[in-house]
Amino acid sequence: MQIQDLPYPDPGVPDARSGPRFLWWLFRNQLGGQLKSLSWGLLHFASVAALPFCVGVAVQAVVDRSGTQLALAGGLLALACVGNAVGDTFLHRTAITNWITAAARVQQLLARKAAHLGSALTRRVAAGEVVAVSTGDVEKIGWFVEALSRFTAALVTIVLVCVGLLVYQPALGVVVAVGLPALALAVLPLLPRATRRADTQREKAGRATELASDTVAGLRVLRGIGGEELFLDRYRSASQEVRHAAVRSARMWALISAIQVLLPGLLLVAVVWYGVGLAREGRITVGELVTVYSSVMVLTYPLRHFEEIAMAYSFSRPSAKRAAGVLSLQRPTDTAGSRAAEVPSGDLYDPDTGLLAPAGRLTAVVCGDPDAAGLLAERLGGHPSQEGTSVLLGGVPLDELPLDSARTAVLVQDKDPVLLSGTLRELLDVPASGAVQPREALAAAQCDDVLAALVQGSLDAGDPMDARITERGRSLSGGQRQRLALARSLITDPEALVLDEPTSAVDSHTEARIAQGVRELRDGRTTVVFTSSPLLLDRADRVVFLHDGEAVAVGAHRELVRTDPRYRAVVTRETDHEAALNGSVALDDVLQELEEIEEKA
Repeated sequence: MQIQDLPYPDPGVPDARSGPRFLWWLFRNQLGGQLKSLSWGLLHFASVAALPFCVGVAVQAVVDRSGTQLALAGGLLALACVGNAVGDTFLHRTAITNWITAAARVQQLLARKAAHLGSALTRRVAAGEVVAVSTGDVEKIGWFVEALSRFTAALVTIVLVCVGLLVYQPALGVVVAVGLPALALAVLPLLPRATRRADTQREKAGRATELASDTVAGLRVLRGIGGEELFLDRYRSASQEVRHAAVRSARMWALISAIQVLLPGLLLVAVVWYGVGLAREGRITVGELVTVYSSVMVLTYPLRHFEEIAMAYSFSRPSAKRAAGVLSLQRPTDTAGSRAAEVPSGDLYDPDTGLLAPAGRLTAVVCGDPDAAGLLAERLGGHPSQEGTSVLLGGVPLDELPLDSARTAVLVQDKDPVLLSGTLRELLDVPASGAVQPREALAAAQCDDVLAALVQGSLDAGDPMDARITERGRSLSGGQRQRLALARSLITDPEALVLDEPTSAVDSHTEARIAQGVRELRDGRTTVVFTSSPLLLDRADRVVFLHDGEAVAVGAHRELVRTDPRYRAVVTRETDHEAALNGSVALDDVLQELEEIEEKA
């Protein structure tokens, strides 16, 4: 896999049972790249390790006054330098490729999981945690996967050098063979504490990220109540905790680095002291002493990879655990598509509540509990986040269809739709049947003033479709965002469209025009609208009233207002005491007001 081939056509099915298993799965899935990195790493480290031997041969040639040996040493030195340069270049290239491909695979997996779970993801994992996993944690995971092959190359090189020194000069080789493993293992007792401190830093950083995200999202409200300083103080406190945790973690890793510098220095002193004694006794030559000394000095470079792999694993293990936790989440109703992919048509029916939305009709649903209405709207789209009986579309259980097919058949727009940043053209560029043009959808959603506001806010946009929308549409009012989201939903032209309170943030006159526009544009298509607005209810072909999770009344809006007190109480927002006092007088006032608004609209 090359970087230019990303993203993967299929990132695969991860082993998300634990963090280490997930890391091992990533390593196995790019084994070719790891073998390339290992090969170039062996060439690089072997060339570096060969330099002391070349220097030793050259020194001994000078002592022996041998021109032939000196020329041989020069040739070997040149060959080692070429191998070092080539190996280092391609090792860096393959290592970066492995890092990016591992990180890209994890990001693809997380993106697919987020798309699969939808709104269920943030109900089970904090939004700040999801952001942290998909950014910082991805980098740490890629770091360890990439560093593993380089560490393996360094380890093999150190073993080969120790064996070579034992053969080349047994007396000094024994000292090196015993000292190097001791150096590599000396930092192991410190790793658990370093890992705990890194975990603490990561947890505090995740909480600070979540707090910052919540503060930015609610900044307009906070300013309205004068609470921005309170939340900013909280974030300052959280960021200071992150800083203190980072300093504590850095101190431990600094200690580990210091040990990695101190102990090799002590080993060099021991080798020189013992080697000089052997040279005085005539047991070794000057060239052999220089070779062994230089080998130990050069081996401090591959030894650094022991520290790096320990640090990489300490940081990546909790990151991989969090990523695996997100990737292991499943919808309780997900059957992985036990039916063949199809887009059914027909009546939309929920067995749990008895809600029936006839095909090709506009059905309004009145539910006194907004939370229950939101859950029902999600269930009508298939594959909900909570267990329950599957909704049927044309007699086909949506939960048994592949998720893509279910979402193609039924589109659900929740009460808080999200607008992505970009141009209006990009916002409305969604998978659609092509039967509804953007201009028609915008007109039906009454977006004329929204288009004017976008053009006014974009100095270089002559066409409203080229006007830019800020992140989450924060430069627009709640009603403007709601209407743009409605237009986007109308463009898709699904077999069944479910709208949850699509006009809760607009005025009554605009709401009346939207009701008429949606009715005309969705003529012949199944549409379900969760609302308690009389203007929308009066435009519906049929109204279904839900009480205590059950459809208890079906009919026209005006008929239900006259005949069902419970329905009237929900629609008119009157209390039981008010209903007893006002009786039919209040009802007549409501109907008269409704007629006046429709005439003005």
